[in-house]
Amino acid sequence: MKKKTVWALSGVLLVAGAAAYYGLYGLPWQAGAPGAAVSGSGGPGGPGGPGGRRGMDGRAVPVMAAEAVRGDIDVIVNALGTVTARNTTVVKPRVDGQLVRIAFHEGQIVKAGELLAEIDPRPFQAVLEQVNGQLVRDHALLANALIDLERYRALLEKDSIARQQFDAQEALVKQYRGTVLADQGNLNTARLQLDFTRITAPISGRLGLRQVDLGNMVKASDTTGIVVITQTQPILLVFSIPADSLGAVLQRINAGETLQVEAWDRENKTRLAVGKLASVDNQIDTTTGTVKLKAEFANDDQALFPNQFVNAALRVDTRRGATLVPVAAVQRGTPGTFVYVIDPAEKKVAVRPVTLGAGNANVVAIEKGLAPGEQVVVDGADKLRQDAKVEIMTPESRQVGGASGKPAGERGGARRGEGKRPPEGAPAEGSERRAPDSAATKAAPADAKGRE
Repeated sequence: MKKKTVWALSGVLLVAGAAAYYGLYGLPWQAGAPGAAVSGSGGPGGPGGPGGRRGMDGRAVPVMAAEAVRGDIDVIVNALGTVTARNTTVVKPRVDGQLVRIAFHEGQIVKAGELLAEIDPRPFQAVLEQVNGQLVRDHALLANALIDLERYRALLEKDSIARQQFDAQEALVKQYRGTVLADQGNLNTARLQLDFTRITAPISGRLGLRQVDLGNMVKASDTTGIVVITQTQPILLVFSIPADSLGAVLQRINAGETLQVEAWDRENKTRLAVGKLASVDNQIDTTTGTVKLKAEFANDDQALFPNQFVNAALRVDTRRGATLVPVAAVQRGTPGTFVYVIDPAEKKVAVRPVTLGAGNANVVAIEKGLAPGEQVVVDGADKLRQDAKVEIMTPESRQVGGASGKPAGERGGARRGEGKRPPEGAPAEGSERRAPDSAATKAAPADAKGRE
């Protein structure tokens, strides 16, 4: 009796489970059922799935396209450069003495003539006073000699003294005048030495780290100096370009034109400054086949820093009326550089070898092989081949297709077939007919969950 009850309950539960499964997922041979996804067109590896046979079995490959346009593009020569200070000065003392004052902060922006440090001035003041006293004494001797010379001249006219005595006095006056001039030079030197005790900035720029501390003895022969000043406004950029590009650059310079140079960060994402080409080196480096160029930047915002590595973009020329396509449209393979050109009538693509010209991060000029107005594939080219059918997508339609998991041309196919049971004995298209055994019943919810 108990065995019959158990079998009856098992049968009821089995029938209830089958009914619930049918209500939720339908039968395996119905379109959209989990069993149909095993060999249908939506699964990985199927026709239309990633890596499947789409485009090989006549189905259209969804792609995004862009039209070749006619426009202007700059001819840019890119190079790696080093930012260099316009002037770099090591501030050294001009006299020996003890450093008694430091009037700057490390990293400070200073103007030319601004006080930086001071050496003990007292020894130099004493020397100045001594020299000044010597000058006063010699001035007095010269004045007395001049008075005697006038007296001797009057006596000589009366023939009261010998000519030799007058000549000796005249020579003494000249001697005193020479002594006064020497004293005046010594006085100027003493004043200059005293002025050198005040160390000022020889140029405007940014100060570096202090090389000596307060209270130390400094000498004019010191090689390290007190501080280093770098002039960063304006600032220079030194970079090298291939020798093959030198002719175009010199042609523009000889024509009196100013070439624009842009400085970009190391990742070529942020433009740091815009300047102009200042000079070209007078010889080519034979080891690298390049020539050095120097550009100048105002650097008002201090975006460039000495010894900074940046990417230099020298605009040599501007091509007018060039055929432009997005960079993503250019493919590289056995034919070299090529693009997939779309036939708007047949919705097929053709491999078209092209010759590239000037370009930038977004567009590239096509010198040969493409005409303005032709459409090229910019996305989805990895699934294409010669004469493959394509379906042109827009960003909006692609987002909708990506959300549903299928291209635009396949959406809604499963829904139209939902609920239509095939004739007896005939399996659904693209799937195998299977009996809904217990194993399939358990795998179906998991399969449906994976598809979601």
